[in-house]
Parts: sequence; C-alpha cells; structure tokens
Amino acid sequence: MAEEAEDVNNSSEDSSKESYEILESWQDTAGRDTDKDKAAEEGGWSAPILSLARKASESLTSVSGNALRSAAAVSVGLSGKQQPDTSENNPPKTAVKDHMAVERSNLLNMMQLSVKVLIQSAVSLGRSLDSHSPPLQQFLVVLEHCLKHALKAKKSFIGQNKSFWAPLELVEKLCPESADIAASARDLPGLKTCVGRARAWLHLALMQKKVADYMKALIERKDLLSEFYEPGALMLEEEGAVVVGLLVGLNVIDANLCLKGEDLDSQVGVIDFSLYFKDPQSNESPKDDGEMTAILDQKHYIEELNRHLSCTVTDLQAKLDSLEKANSKLIEEMAAATDRIQALEEEQEQLREENSSIKQSSERRVEVTKQDSEVELETYRQSRQGLDKMYNEVWKQYKEEKRIHQELQKELELQVGMKQEMELAMKLLAKDTHDKQDTLVALRQQLDEVKTINLQMFNKAQSAESLVQQKNEIITQLEEKINQMGSAMKQMDERMQSSEQGRKEASEKDRDMKQELTGKVEALQRQLTDLDKHCAGLENQLKSEKEQRQDLQREIHRERDTTTQLRTQLQQVEGLEKELSDLKDEKKQLQKICEEQEQALQEMGLHLSQSKLKMEDCKEVNKALKGQAWLKDDEAAQCKQCQKEFSIARRKHHCRNCGDIYCNSCSSNELSLPSYPKAVRVCDTCHTFLLQRSSSSSS
Repeated sequence: MAEEAEDVNNSSEDSSKESYEILESWQDTAGRDTDKDKAAEEGGWSAPILSLARKASESLTSVSGNALRSAAAVSVGLSGKQQPDTSENNPPKTAVKDHMAVERSNLLNMMQLSVKVLIQSAVSLGRSLDSHSPPLQQFLVVLEHCLKHALKAKKSFIGQNKSFWAPLELVEKLCPESADIAASARDLPGLKTCVGRARAWLHLALMQKKVADYMKALIERKDLLSEFYEPGALMLEEEGAVVVGLLVGLNVIDANLCLKGEDLDSQVGVIDFSLYFKDPQSNESPKDDGEMTAILDQKHYIEELNRHLSCTVTDLQAKLDSLEKANSKLIEEMAAATDRIQALEEEQEQLREENSSIKQSSERRVEVTKQDSEVELETYRQSRQGLDKMYNEVWKQYKEEKRIHQELQKELELQVGMKQEMELAMKLLAKDTHDKQDTLVALRQQLDEVKTINLQMFNKAQSAESLVQQKNEIITQLEEKINQMGSAMKQMDERMQSSEQGRKEASEKDRDMKQELTGKVEALQRQLTDLDKHCAGLENQLKSEKEQRQDLQREIHRERDTTTQLRTQLQQVEGLEKELSDLKDEKKQLQKICEEQEQALQEMGLHLSQSKLKMEDCKEVNKALKGQAWLKDDEAAQCKQCQKEFSIARRKHHCRNCGDIYCNSCSSNELSLPSYPKAVRVCDTCHTFLLQRSSSSSS
C-alpha cells in the first residue's frame, strides 16, 4: 500500500509539473502577444481576450493546485506518514477565490466579449442580423448561461428541473408591456418545454430591443429573484447590473429572427470560444475601430433622440385630444348659455308685464285695506271699554286661583315625599325578604348535607361493628388452636418420657425415633413461629381497628353537635318565617294606602291641569286685552316661518294672535279670537296651538 501511495504521489507531482509548465508557457506567449498588440494597436480588442485567458489560467492553476495538494495529502495518509511533510518548506499562497465569484467573473467576461463581437459583426453586415449568424447564437447561449447560474432546481414527479422560464415570467408582472411576448412564447406550436419557451422569449425581446429594460426591471426586484436563485448567483450580485449595462448596447442592432421551424427545445447551449480568439497579427487599424465606435455612438444617440421624440409626440397627441374634447365641451356650453340668455330675456319681459299688473292690483288693495283698518279701529275702540271691565274681574279671579294653586303645590310636595319614603320602605322590605329566602335555601341545603353525612357515618359504624365481630371470632378460633397446640405439646412430652424408658430397652429403636422426633419438633417449632407472627399481625389489626372505632365515635359526637346547631337554626328559621308573614301583612296594608294616595294624587293632577288650562285662558285674554305688539312693515324683510324674502309677488300679512309678519302661504288660516268677533287671519303655529288648546279644554 505504501509503494502504491508513493507511485500515486509521484505521478500526481509529475502531472502537476507538466500542467504548470503548459500554463506558464501559455501565459508567456499570451504576455508576448499582449505586448505586441499594445505596441501595434492600442484600440484593438485582442487585449481583453488575453486578459480573460489570463484569468482563466489563474483559476485553472488554483483549482489544479488544490486538487494536487489534496491528492498528496491522501497519499501521505495512506503511506502511514513515511514521507516527510514538505508544506513547511513551501511559502504560503494567497487564498483562492470562491468558486461562485470565479464563475460570475468568467460569465461577465464572456458576456463582454460576446456583446462586443455581436456589435462588430452587426456593423460590418449592415446592422441587421439573422437567426443563423454565429455571433448572435453565441450571445444567446452566453445569456442563457448567465440566467441559469446558481438556479434552484424544482422537484417534480419526473425529477429535478432547472428552467429559467420561471424568472422570465416575472417580467410580465413587473412590465405589463411584455405580456404580448410572454403570450406569444407560450402559444408557439412547436415548443413543448420551458427552456424552449424561455429561448423564444429572449428572441422576441431582442427583436423589440427591450432586453435591457426587461432585465433591469427583473434585477431590481431581488426579493422575488431569491425564490428562484441561490445566494451568490449572478442575477443577485453586482455582476447582474453590469450585464444589464452591456445589454443596453444591443439597442444599436436590428435583429430579424424567424422562430417558425426552429427546434428551440433540443438546442445544446455550448459556448464556442473560436469566435473570440483572433490572430494577433491581424491588420486591423485603430482608425477603423475609431470610425466604428463613432458610427455606433451616432446611431445610439439618434435612436435615443427618436425615442424622446416619439414620447413627446405621443404626449402632444394626448394633449391635443384633451384640448379638442375641452373645446367641444365649451362650444356646447356656449350654445346652452345663449339659449338660457334668450329664455331669461323672455322671462324678464313677462315679469315686467306681471309687475305692472301687480302694482295696479296692489294700489286697489291698499285702498281697500285702509277702509278695513278704519272700520277695525272703530270696532276696537268700542270693544276696548267692555274688555277693561272684564279684565278687572278676571284679574281678581286669577289672584284667588294663584293662591289656591300654591297651597295645592305644597300639599303635592308633602304627598310626593311621603310616597318616596313609602317606596324606600318597600324596597328595604323586599331586600330583607330576598335575603331571608336565600338564608332559608342555604340552611335547607346544609340540612340535606348533614343528613347524607349521618347516613354515611351510620353505615360506616355498622360495617366497623361487623368487622370487629368477625375479628373477635377469628381471635377465639386462634386461641382454641393455641390451646390445642398446648395439649399436643403435653402429650408429646409424655411420649418423650415413655420413649426414654424404651430407649434404655432398645437403643436401635431409640435412634430411629430420635430422628423422627427431631424432624417433627422442627416442624412444630416452625408452625409455632408462624403462629406467633400471625398473632402479632392480628394484634396490630386489632389496635388499628380500635383506633378507627375511637375516631368514628368522635365523628359521631361532632355530628350530634352539628345536628343540635341545625335544630337551633331551624327554630330561628321558623321565627323568621313568622316575621315574614307579619311583614307581608304590613306590606299589603301599605300597598292599599299607596293605592289610595295614588288615586288622590291623580284627582289632584286633574284639578291642577284644569286650573292650568284656566290660567292659560286668562293669560290669552289678558294678552288680547292688552293688545299684541304688531311688528312694523319695515322691520320684517322675510317671512318668520319659511324665511323667504318679501317682494311684490310675495306680500306681508300680520297674524292677529301673535302680531308677527308672515307670507300668504304661512298665514292662510282663519280662526275666531276673543278680541275679534269674526274669523281673522292667523299664522300656522298659532292655528295649531289654538286648535290643541280648544280640543284639550273640550275634553
């Protein structure tokens, strides 16, 4: 085993030396080529290829070095530590980068190269590419590798599935304008797998020149991408943003791709590095590169201008549409306004004619009202003299009724106080009865519990007495057995004496008898010890039963005490029931008194209501006699009830009861008042009030 490990170690060291020599020679040639290219042309793009090759060689050397070190360590462990450890003599090397970071950097460099080659080929071919161009195919392969980097595998019935179609479907939610691309990618007839749909989506987005926009929207939502990618993926790191920046340059390219007839499901995504490695002795001049970059910049600038101009055109068109709509609305409003003005002019002429007619009628009515007012003044003067006499008599009656009313109020207050006291007493009695009923219920429950306890104790005492009798019988039986054993022992002693006499006669028989007797004696002794133990156990049981009996007797004494207490409580309850019956009788008497007082109060209330009605009548008569203060026409500018302003069409009218000014609609009712012999104009409020008063007085 040791020899095999040494052979493995030597072969691994030889292979590592050969690989290091190959890589060093390739790096030397690459360094020379880069020096030549730098000296020949600074604007060429062979330097990035060599830098990429340099990075790839560094990663390969680091990976191969680690593999060789691990193989050497395994061989040392197998050889049983026969070879000396040479790691102490070697100098310490720098830590190798994480493999995920190396993969991201490699993919980023490949994306840079593929984009640059694609743009260069597009410019050389007239800036339009077909689906058969190798740079375009390689660019799509590199982009697919970038999207697949560190993609999580989804489990299904068939097995694990890695597809970048799921993250591309998120673009439909983030960018609604990409819904057409997603729908067309799903509906293509020749596609059966998710990978084929994703490739079709990339082709369509490239033709629309919106790959960069869609990828930017996707990378900005890393919280959603974390569901599909593992940590450290290219789409979740800064390299993803750099890739999006590189994709912006593809807006220069016009891609005319045909998806019908292409088998996108079974394409093998392998990167062809032959497109990116060029001969260092190529005759490309820096002038051509400068012209190419200038042309690309100009086209990019023109396309951006076109985009801005198209956006401004759409905005201006939207503004024009809104202005046209507003203009049409204004024209319609103007036509409607002119129609309204004509209608208002016609109404104004009609109102002028009505105004002239109203003036004439109002002048006539003023003359009629003057004549009516003169007649009313004469009647008022005549009725005033008779009303003064009536007023004096009513005033005297009012004073007497006021005095009677005060006395009645005092009596009412006294009766109300008595009623409140009676209600309080009734409430206290009700509370006492409820409390006593609760105590009765609790005492009855306690009695039931005590009865059940007594029954249980009586049953326990009977069972204990029966147990004691049984144990006494067992003790008597045991005593009889002990007496029998004692008599048997006496008989055995007698036999021993007789056997000793017979032993002298026959020694041989004596020996046999001795052996038999010793066995029997031992058995008897064992029986005696067992009986002694049994007797001790029975004595202990007797002691415990005696203690239980004493405890039962104590409990019986306690229960007797509780029964005596309950009897005393029962006697108290009977006394409380008698008191309850007496209180109920008193309650009935008090209820009768309360009912009588309530009837008296109702009668007093009726008398008071009648006296109040009489007082109100007296007040109204007094008001009528004194005369209600009429408002002047200048003081009222609007109706008191409906709050509408007075005009030529809406005239002012005085209420003959309250004296306020109302319009015709609010004072159209007429009633007979004590101060007027005929029915007079009254407002709606006074009309309803007077009708209610008259109905209550009649009832």
